[in-house]
Amino acid sequence: MKFLLLKLHVMWRRFRHGVQAPYEQHLDFGPQLDTLLRRADADAAWHERANWMIDVAEWLRHQPKVSLLDAEARLRLRHQRLQFLLDWLDQHRELRRQVQNCLQRTLREAGGSELFSVTGLPGEAAFFSELTERVFKTVLPRHLCPSELPNLFAAMFPDPEDADWLLQLDPLLLERCWKLAADDGITHTYWQQIEEALTYLTTVVVADGISPAFRQRLEPKMPLQATPFMALRREMEVYLRASPHEEGALRSARMLIAVCRAQTDRIYAHLDEYGVSVGLVYRIERMRAQLTRMSHLIDVRSANWHGRSANAEPGRLQLLLADLIAAHHHRASVRSLVGRSFALLARKMVERNGDHGAHYIARDRAGYRAMLKAGCLGGMVTAFTVVVKVMLGQVGLAHFFDGLFASVNYTISFLTIALIGGVLATKQPAVTAPALAAKMGELDTVDGLRSLLTEIAMLLRSQAAAVFGNLTGVIPAMLLISAATLLLSGAHLMTSAHAQAAIHGLSLVGPTPLYAALTGVLLWLASLAAGFADNWFALRRLRETLAHQRRLVHALGAARAARWALWLDRHVATIVGTTALGLLLGMTPVLAEFFGLPLDVRHVTLATGTLVAASASLGWQVLTMPVFWLAVSGIVVIGVLNVGVAFTCAMLLALRAREIPTRIRRVVFRAVLRRITVSPLSFFFPEKSPVVAAKPVAKRSEVEEEH
Repeated sequence: MKFLLLKLHVMWRRFRHGVQAPYEQHLDFGPQLDTLLRRADADAAWHERANWMIDVAEWLRHQPKVSLLDAEARLRLRHQRLQFLLDWLDQHRELRRQVQNCLQRTLREAGGSELFSVTGLPGEAAFFSELTERVFKTVLPRHLCPSELPNLFAAMFPDPEDADWLLQLDPLLLERCWKLAADDGITHTYWQQIEEALTYLTTVVVADGISPAFRQRLEPKMPLQATPFMALRREMEVYLRASPHEEGALRSARMLIAVCRAQTDRIYAHLDEYGVSVGLVYRIERMRAQLTRMSHLIDVRSANWHGRSANAEPGRLQLLLADLIAAHHHRASVRSLVGRSFALLARKMVERNGDHGAHYIARDRAGYRAMLKAGCLGGMVTAFTVVVKVMLGQVGLAHFFDGLFASVNYTISFLTIALIGGVLATKQPAVTAPALAAKMGELDTVDGLRSLLTEIAMLLRSQAAAVFGNLTGVIPAMLLISAATLLLSGAHLMTSAHAQAAIHGLSLVGPTPLYAALTGVLLWLASLAAGFADNWFALRRLRETLAHQRRLVHALGAARAARWALWLDRHVATIVGTTALGLLLGMTPVLAEFFGLPLDVRHVTLATGTLVAASASLGWQVLTMPVFWLAVSGIVVIGVLNVGVAFTCAMLLALRAREIPTRIRRVVFRAVLRRITVSPLSFFFPEKSPVVAAKPVAKRSEVEEEH
């Protein structure tokens, strides 16, 4: 058994280190190179020659396992290895010819147009297709064949630092490498393949640029042939037929590439105003990357190394190869694709939530009283929601239908609260945090920081007013409902066992804090659904569509249809967010139980109503029981975690979407802590408006006496 484990360990080390492991045992570079370079065989199969080239690149890139070298020292070590390899080949002429024949035959058989036009660029036409392709390339092994030169290039340069190493190469070393690997025929072939790559990239850019999804978002409107993309196609044809050094064609091609990039900026501005589509953002990013690659290829083509050695303009070639390496590693990252494509969508959702959240901030004493009143309305409606919830719990439905009817109950209740102008306290943080993050972009001055602190204080006061209002409304309403139930039916709203179980379920000692934090996350997810629906409504231009829909206009009239479309545009986020919150609160415990997870939700207003109903069912003696006060403490923790977790999640998303620097976040955090220690009550209750006392006017006789 021990021998088998040792054998498996050796096999694992060979798999991890590849063929390079035997060469690491030598202290001198000479024996390593002699062993490695004698494997070069021009008559071997293509994939064997490709694997040998990968081994040579690994030898150049090799670093000691334990090293105190910094990044610059590691790059210098690579340069020394390359210098030693070239000098050693100059001293061994026969082996140099063998290596040269192997390299040149491998490059002659490989297709280079895909290297220039595909490497590092999104290859799929849609976001999710590209995402799937990247995941498969990350998981599956790499395939090497003459038609897959980008795979060989990626295998030879698997580290993003290889781009820096290539950029710092000495031009003389680069020229010696080129003479070793290529001849005039290979140079001419790759020159033609650069032109083929330009033709391919131009075709793809023009196809996207004249598509309806792009043209309908460009202003001003223009005929198809007058668009910059069609002009780019014509100018690129002229440039590729002309000499590489003709200034007029070169200037026109570069100018139109810049104009096409400006068109993508206009599309971004349109999306920023009317709504964001992830698929369209991906296509715009794909076009911008292709236009950048075209600029680099034009720079290489215009250089003076065609038909001669590479030392005339080595910097152009170095920049292109370094860009290929960096773009390949950037494209290989699934996280970068998701982050880049969803960044604009996240910002748009944050901005729309911020627009809605600005209405939930009480900025003066009148606004504070209005928030208290709205919170009382929300609390009274929530009392009836608790009654329906208790009744559903006593029916004994199957778990799925129990969660479904609970979701319907929550949704109807929350929609009713919104309809009568009430407020549910825990829905506020997820939509007010983006409004607060918008203020963080104005911290260039002390006045900006002071304004932000004032906004934070008003926001927290608004949260406190809504919570106080909810509790003020739900407690007496629940007591009245319990008394009415006892008076009319002669029975309590809950049985004794059910009431005791409800009180124990709200106890601070137990999973209540975890459930409250989970509910805060659900509140934040509901706000995301609201922002997504608002963005989708604007992106599809449903307001204009519904206002002019033929059947709606015929049934309601033009003016009424326009008012109905405007109302739906203003309230679609509230409707979708409320419905999503009801479904999340009702169905999350059911789905968790399906997967064997003992999870539940704890909402502060619903939990308070449940505690009051259970206490009323048990009688006044419950006030002397310790479990009751543990439940009261649990209510306090539920409220804090509901508001805090929802606010934190929304704030983190808003800060990331608006790209607020970490330094500014720390400044704000320290300033808020200082403000809390100085005046903590200002975060819970409104401050008194400063009264400016009028200065009395002195009488004329008093003025004369002074003089």
